[in-house]
Amino acid sequence: MNRSHRVVLGTVALLTALALGRWSASWGEAQTEGHAEHADHSADAQPDVWTCPMHPQIKLPEFGDCPICGMDLVPLAVGEEDGPRRLAMSAASKELARIATRPVELKNVTRPVRMAGKVDYDETTVRTISAWVPGRLDRLFVDYTGVRVAEGDHLVRLYSPSLLTAQEELLSTRARIGATGGEASRFLAASNLRASEAAREKLLLWGLTEAQVDEIVARGTAEDHVVLTSPTSGVVIEKRLDQGAYVETGTPIYRIAELGHLWLLLDAYEQDLPWLRHGQEVVLEVEALPGEKFEGRIAYIDPFLHEHSRTAKVRVNVDNAGGRLKPGMFVSAVAMARIGAGGAVLGRHLAGKWVSPMHPEIVKDAAGSCDICGMDLVPAEELGLVDEQPGEGERPLVVPASAVLATGKRAIVYVEVPGAERPTFEGREIELGPRAGDEYLVLSGLEEGERVVVHGAFRIDSSMQIRAKPSMMSMRAESGTADGPEALVFRASLQPLYAAYLALQTALAADDEAAARAALAALRSALATPAAGGLAEPHRSSWRTSSTALVQATERAEAADETEGLRAAFEGLSMGMLEVARTFGHDGSEVLHEAHCPMAFDFRGASWLQVGDVIANPYFGDAMLRCGEVREAFAPAGGQGSADPHAGHVHEPADEDQ
Repeated sequence: MNRSHRVVLGTVALLTALALGRWSASWGEAQTEGHAEHADHSADAQPDVWTCPMHPQIKLPEFGDCPICGMDLVPLAVGEEDGPRRLAMSAASKELARIATRPVELKNVTRPVRMAGKVDYDETTVRTISAWVPGRLDRLFVDYTGVRVAEGDHLVRLYSPSLLTAQEELLSTRARIGATGGEASRFLAASNLRASEAAREKLLLWGLTEAQVDEIVARGTAEDHVVLTSPTSGVVIEKRLDQGAYVETGTPIYRIAELGHLWLLLDAYEQDLPWLRHGQEVVLEVEALPGEKFEGRIAYIDPFLHEHSRTAKVRVNVDNAGGRLKPGMFVSAVAMARIGAGGAVLGRHLAGKWVSPMHPEIVKDAAGSCDICGMDLVPAEELGLVDEQPGEGERPLVVPASAVLATGKRAIVYVEVPGAERPTFEGREIELGPRAGDEYLVLSGLEEGERVVVHGAFRIDSSMQIRAKPSMMSMRAESGTADGPEALVFRASLQPLYAAYLALQTALAADDEAAARAALAALRSALATPAAGGLAEPHRSSWRTSSTALVQATERAEAADETEGLRAAFEGLSMGMLEVARTFGHDGSEVLHEAHCPMAFDFRGASWLQVGDVIANPYFGDAMLRCGEVREAFAPAGGQGSADPHAGHVHEPADEDQ
């Protein structure tokens, strides 16, 4: 089916839907007029007309399901609505729509930070047992991993000519001491004594114990084999060599770790790091021990991120005296961050404490030295482990998460208007802080005690959309437009960009590809003109995002080899320009309007920016020039956009003489 056939069929279908919608609207209005005189006499009066949020052409006299999609109908009530952002309904409608409200509160909340990781060895207790002298391993007493050894237990029997020579040297010096004991030369006696002590020290440094050296002296003979013992206690976690292997000085033979104290290495995502602090309590669960909970405190947070996973390692030290935890076990953890005013993390676990710079798990109440490395302890405040805390009694403003209608970076709530004769709700755009469990912190837009809709907010918003009122899809904060002297200068620099874009829109609406190509070239040049360096955040960031999208859409348009390709790329340009208009406004002499055509791109719909409120559709051109509706107006010189509900959708092909 070619494009013209699809357009004709689509037009017929939408004209039919429009006619049915107008008939049902007229019927609904007649019903409303017929019952209006009775509506005020009963608080339990039923709403006159019910409609579908997804299919506003459906208007029925009773509550039920949408005959098209099965969605619950919402009341289309005629009430007292004081302003474009308010919706009034009867008490019965409120009850049937199951509207519930809760007050906005000031209170400290807790944000759970969930992490996962595994049990690992305490690196400070891992020891490598290596050969201190060349030789051959004639016997491995510890011949598999997992064996627990104590300090002094035998590990290997080593044949070593070097050790044999060292033993003979010791015995020789001992013999000389005995032979020269009666001589008068003190120098010779002292020299023999020093040689004996040096030979003894060599054997000790090569891994023999004091008892073994004493045994050699008492025996009076050297042996070509010697037993090496463990210098530490723990579990053998690695056996590097087999029996009969030759070793050189420094060749690793075993690795031993003490399992009475372990590390839990957890992965914390980049966005969760602001809520984690040294000393913070963590509740842990191990998959191998379901139902049991372990507790610990954060001892260390990696100062860098792993690039591929975008996580940082968070270490929790735990005692494992009972041996229930084993390295390699999977662990899930929850750190509870207590949030105060402004989103600050509360908790002064380390305030006034002294911490080791090299081993931050060593924390003491007074100055001293580190138990591990001996370094002087430092106040936690000097190490940056204690944050500035909000003033006493400062609590954040919070709102239930179910009350928030989030659309990208924007958030909408519906506030119950106090003192209204009928239940009335006002849409309000707010600035959200972090989410803490089932609640959001509110940075601006609400006050303590106001009641927000926590159940049924979407139904109210759907009714707002049906009435062409500002809703979650169109509402903009009054403070969203950039202002100040820097913004004025920047807005003036945008005029070439607006001019080139509007020329492109006009050319596409007129099916003039040559003019569209010329406007596109002008648009490319205009994108290099604005300089956002003087703008403050977040407006500078907003321009970077918008300009990047505009450049990419321009490149796609330039690469298009036909008018349809230009129109496809024009959608991306329009999205970027609409965001620019909402954020920065314009200095033109005429009001700009956001127009929308629901039939564009196989009924997906698309918007654009144009001068005036007479639809000039750039996506269809002359085929359906007047298809669309005006949604929002942007007044010149920083004027605020406002909802502009013109006469409904128009889906009529352009007349031949237009």
